[in-house]
Amino acid sequence: MDLSPARLEVLEALFLYDDPVKAAQISKDTGKDRRVVQMHLIGLVRMDYAETPKKGLYVVSMKGKEELGLREVTKEKALTIMAKNPPGKSFHFYSEVGKPLNVYATDLFDFCNKMDKVDVESIEFHFDRGDFEAWVMFIGDEELSKKMGLLRRKRIVGKELCEKIRRVTEHRCRVLAMIAEQANPFP
Repeated sequence: MDLSPARLEVLEALFLYDDPVKAAQISKDTGKDRRVVQMHLIGLVRMDYAETPKKGLYVVSMKGKEELGLREVTKEKALTIMAKNPPGKSFHFYSEVGKPLNVYATDLFDFCNKMDKVDVESIEFHFDRGDFEAWVMFIGDEELSKKMGLLRRKRIVGKELCEKIRRVTEHRCRVLAMIAEQANPFP
């Protein structure tokens, strides 16, 4: 990577957003002065790591994702990521070590739906251990795994954590469905 630590932090904060975002929001997320963040965002745009789809709004570009270690997802890869898994490769929810909830998710869409069926403590248990990002990586989705890892570093808890995980996973399902030329799983 040829980015400074400060500029990388801004790029990672921007990456967590699925829709274009203002510099003020990235400033709030990183705890950095808005003018400093604005300067870094302008630099990221000049380096082609970010784009401005509308004046004052920023989004990570494909080159920015590559800088974060991510590759473009092909139709075949999207289909593989979205495929249903047998129970042995599905995500099994626990309340704690050795205490299964007998709830499991066979794919990302099912994972989103099961988030509403398990309690916050189970979500926090798995999230703190990195279980979600490991399973998502296991099924082949580097981008969602990276987002979950960045969220985990923020130490979010409770309902806010559940909402953020659900939001990024739902968005990812929509993007994967679009790449795979399938119907939107969340109409």
